[in-house]
Amino acid sequence: MIDFSYDRIEECLKHLKLDISIPELATLAADRSMSEESLSHIDYLLSYLSDKKTRATIDMIMKTSRLPSKNPKTFDSFDFSLIKGKPEELERLKSLKSLSAIHAHKNLAFIGPPGTGKTHLAQAFGYECCQQGLKTYFIKMTELRDRFTNARKNGKESSVLTGLVRPSCLIIDEVGHCVFDKENTRLFFDLMDRRYHKEGSFNVIFTSNKMPGAWKENFDEDDALLCALDRIFDDAIVYTIKGQSYRGKNLETVNLQTSKVRSTDSSEKPMY
Repeated sequence: MIDFSYDRIEECLKHLKLDISIPELATLAADRSMSEESLSHIDYLLSYLSDKKTRATIDMIMKTSRLPSKNPKTFDSFDFSLIKGKPEELERLKSLKSLSAIHAHKNLAFIGPPGTGKTHLAQAFGYECCQQGLKTYFIKMTELRDRFTNARKNGKESSVLTGLVRPSCLIIDEVGHCVFDKENTRLFFDLMDRRYHKEGSFNVIFTSNKMPGAWKENFDEDDALLCALDRIFDDAIVYTIKGQSYRGKNLETVNLQTSKVRSTDSSEKPMY
């Protein structure tokens, strides 16, 4: 069965940014008496090139995201059976894969003890963004502090902030694991303020062992932090995960003991 579609061809032409319109192509096909089979070959070739471009774009977005490329954290690899809660709340967690949060400009925060899956969920959201062609960037809070500090030393605050505003999805991992001085806290506010006024599909994702009310312990400028928190949680969803770490569930313990060695030579000494 011959399969070709002018609508599909038009979509591919736009995606590949080829300077030819469907009326031009139709006129060319009529002038050259192209058969449906010939048009189906054109359809197939353009679809192949369009898919190839999409794959290349996704690969580039993944490479620049700083998300793990080997064994990436995904929603499919997350064990939702380890999370307990009300059915509607579990459904909201599972529905993160739809990416409605980023299109609705809702920030996300995963709060809970170490080893409860916070970073996995944050990275899974970022991975899904990459697959949909949305630029994503993952950074730990300690790395963000160091980047701000180095930017101040070199007078590059503006370029660093611009780089962190650009991604659609910005993931900041382990909030509360380091201290921000006054200047870095003000830069943190500038970052949140610029992203708050960003256009298009965007959000910020945070992971932390501390509730947002306790973040002030790690920032040295109360006014700037309060303004930053106001923008972060103006429209956000906070997922609190309680319980013990599930790391080490595959841990095996092997108990061994050495026996006393009898020496035949009384002059021999232990090796240590």
